[in-house]
Amino acid sequence: MEDKEGHKHTLRLPLPYRPKGEMFAVAETFQGGSRLQLICEDGKRRMGRIPGKLRRRMWVRENDLLIIVPWSFQDSKADVKFRYTATQSANLKRQDLIPEILDIY
Repeated sequence: MEDKEGHKHTLRLPLPYRPKGEMFAVAETFQGGSRLQLICEDGKRRMGRIPGKLRRRMWVRENDLLIIVPWSFQDSKADVKFRYTATQSANLKRQDLIPEILDIY
């Protein structure tokens, strides 16, 4: 991949797998009980849920960049798949991989 200056970089971060419906989102507020309010890249607000196997390994804070998967039977809810650190988010921003609607970095 090339950034704005034309330098080549290797990206070793997971990106959303679009055929499975994964997308970027930003954690807006916490609701408690491993649930949080999300702002998704398609412009919708969803209720996010951290699955049980990730609950103790993934500590999500407000304004964290996430990969989510919307539920197939209820589009207003989603599961969190991955959380980016601040450094990883900055690298994605520098390479123009974050959609403009989520551009808080």
